[in-house]
Amino acid sequence: MTSASGTTNYDYARGLARAFGGAILFGLPLLMTMEMWSLGLYAHPGRLLLFLALNFVVLVILSRFGGFEHTATLIEDILDALAAYGVGIIASAAVLALFGLLTPSVPLGEAIGMVAVQAVPASFGAIIARKQLTGGEAEEDEDHEARASGYAGQLFLMMAGALFLAFNVAPTEEVILIGFKMTPWHSLAMVAASLALLHVLVFAVGFAGQEEAPEGYGPLRRFLIFTTPGYAIALLVSFYVLWTFGRVDGAEIGTIAGAVVVLGFPAAMGAAVARLVV
Repeated sequence: MTSASGTTNYDYARGLARAFGGAILFGLPLLMTMEMWSLGLYAHPGRLLLFLALNFVVLVILSRFGGFEHTATLIEDILDALAAYGVGIIASAAVLALFGLLTPSVPLGEAIGMVAVQAVPASFGAIIARKQLTGGEAEEDEDHEARASGYAGQLFLMMAGALFLAFNVAPTEEVILIGFKMTPWHSLAMVAASLALLHVLVFAVGFAGQEEAPEGYGPLRRFLIFTTPGYAIALLVSFYVLWTFGRVDGAEIGTIAGAVVVLGFPAAMGAAVARLVV
């Protein structure tokens, strides 16, 4: 049987197998992080549901730009996002059970919360597994490149990369602690370093998949059109992830700003290298 995109059942099965590999590969660091085991319990249920819904929307769009199989329609992207989420849930539950953390004695609500949170990075790994585990296929990658080549597509990829890196770091206590220890001068230096690294990684160092500067765009214009909005997106994503996990509730504005700048550093790195992994 062949889908509208020309994918056979065999191809889809191979894509699912790669997705499981990607889910475990990308999810394993957080599956072995203690703070993540209880995150689903103390996070506000409404905020957590909103975060899971937004993650699903991100998966649908990622499928369009570079999912674990080639797609031709929005329906196929939605189905692939559902499959990636399903793979993320199954892979997370299996690994947590293997670690002895998910047992019959764990209350159902606690088990659902634990798996739901862990499924986020795992589903991200599942959706981008094709490119990361196979190196991609030239014809399909050209199609994905064309889909993501617009300005909005590039900003979306920056947002997706920032979200993945910020989510990996936000559950740790160190984000708040580092923000508390930093002076305003440290914060300003970190903002400058984040902007500089984001710009250099995207346009200068020559990574595979590095973004080509549009014709007629000088360094200053590239900085204003791409780097500055990319860093703004990284900061917004950082604040949103911290808010989702209740890390800014009741905190003073200075503490919130410090934590957002700290988390914005890895988020900016994620935004910079997003094009390399998707």
